[in-house]
Amino acid sequence: MKKIYLITLMLSITFILSGCKSDNLEIPLFLYNEEDPYIKEFKTHILNESSGLHDIVSYDAQNSQLLQNEMIELVLEKNPKVLIVNPVDRLGAYTLIDKAKMYDIPIVFINREPLKTDMMSWNKVYYIGAPAKHSAELQTEMIIDIFGNPNELSQMDTNGDNIIQLVLLKGELGHQDAEIRSDVVIQELEDYGYDIEIVSIEPCEWKTEIAYTKMNLLLARLTGSIELVISNNDAMAIGAIDSLVEYGYFIDTNEDGVIDRETETWIPVIGIDGIAEANNYIDSGLLYGTVINDSEKMSEVLIELLNLLISEGNLDNLSVKLEDEKYIWIDYKKYESNKD
Repeated sequence: MKKIYLITLMLSITFILSGCKSDNLEIPLFLYNEEDPYIKEFKTHILNESSGLHDIVSYDAQNSQLLQNEMIELVLEKNPKVLIVNPVDRLGAYTLIDKAKMYDIPIVFINREPLKTDMMSWNKVYYIGAPAKHSAELQTEMIIDIFGNPNELSQMDTNGDNIIQLVLLKGELGHQDAEIRSDVVIQELEDYGYDIEIVSIEPCEWKTEIAYTKMNLLLARLTGSIELVISNNDAMAIGAIDSLVEYGYFIDTNEDGVIDRETETWIPVIGIDGIAEANNYIDSGLLYGTVINDSEKMSEVLIELLNLLISEGNLDNLSVKLEDEKYIWIDYKKYESNKD
């Protein structure tokens, strides 16, 4: 808490020294937590895409909605042209919308979708993201590719019981995307006729180190088998893989730098996000696949939207569809290893 108020004080001093401008050319980018690997990459794409066009200044809320609220209040006093917000808590977005409305400043949410009632509360609120359900559907497609016919599973059913024993790594409990990704992938597998046994659901707050620790604890007490690890994001998938490696689950039998799937101890792990580190894990055979949450494309569309909002241009000129005059959806896409 002390750290939060120190940061707030520093921001206040900065604004006082810089003076109040009636026409602020800086565009603030409020991020929920810059330590999140996906958000870090998203920020890089936004800055690269805006280079030479806009002076985008980022503010790290360090996973504190209180700090983010205070930052936004201070920045609004400088009269920016538009706000870009990756909210800490989507349920608190209505407060941010009300504040932006008071100053008549458009607000664009990214990555974490506010409630629809909040989105519809004002005509200058927008959201750019990907439909969470689609990511789980693509994970299901990969699982089907791995295990085949639900009535006669592939050799990946290592204990031969025709049941998929799986571990589910979940993001924040109650988080919209975490709940949707978790519920949909399980429901989809059941709808396709697969018998599944959920060995454990491990909430890991999207973090590599928590997933690593929880997987270690799980493996230490596990008496049965694990045949699949499904993760709500790549960071947690990587943490689980690092733990599995320590327990001898991945072996490079011919020492060519790529893990061999044919070994009995190889386990398919599937993530979501498509961060650079995950792609490296895929190329080495450690991670079966991921679902790319295309922050590069989102950044391109974000800058296009900002240009029109700042120039008060016609949003019908966007290169992508603007649904309900609010939403821009960028589809997920699969990325998986081609090594058999």
